[in-house]
Amino acid sequence: MTGSVRPPEMTADDVCGFLSLMDARGIHVWLDGGWGVDACLGDQTRPHSDLDIVIEQRHVDVATTALKRLGYEPVPRPDTRPWNFVLGDDTGRQIDFHVIVLDERGRGLYGPPGTEDHYPAEALIGKGTVNGRAVDCITPEWLVRFHTGYRVDATDWADVSALCARFGIPIPREYLGFL
Repeated sequence: MTGSVRPPEMTADDVCGFLSLMDARGIHVWLDGGWGVDACLGDQTRPHSDLDIVIEQRHVDVATTALKRLGYEPVPRPDTRPWNFVLGDDTGRQIDFHVIVLDERGRGLYGPPGTEDHYPAEALIGKGTVNGRAVDCITPEWLVRFHTGYRVDATDWADVSALCARFGIPIPREYLGFL
């Protein structure tokens, strides 16, 4: 057999199906990562192999139980932690959980107790759409900030440049080499 094998993809329909599953259980999530970018832009700009979500710790057990009933299982990774883990199904779709605890100021504390890592409250007020469905997501400004501080690639550039162009955000220094 010849030809290329298509990599697994998390489609817009998959994202909407996941969100409906969470809505049915009263679970609020925010889209982050590539789908968060596309939600802010209101259009899918590229294929996505996963769905990054921000979810409150109090909802994790219900969310993971619902996904496990659909065949999702833990995906072992070296960076797996209770506050950052991935569930995947046998088709290769993956959901990357970023688990937070909201504090009294609305910040999403991310990590072990006492951590300084957090999603600022203003990052958690983004609005977007996936397939015409209104979704909550990380704001464009914070999606750009979260795409810095590491070795960036062409996919990061595509996401960041689209957000910067649409929302008038300055291009971060890490991306100046792409200009």
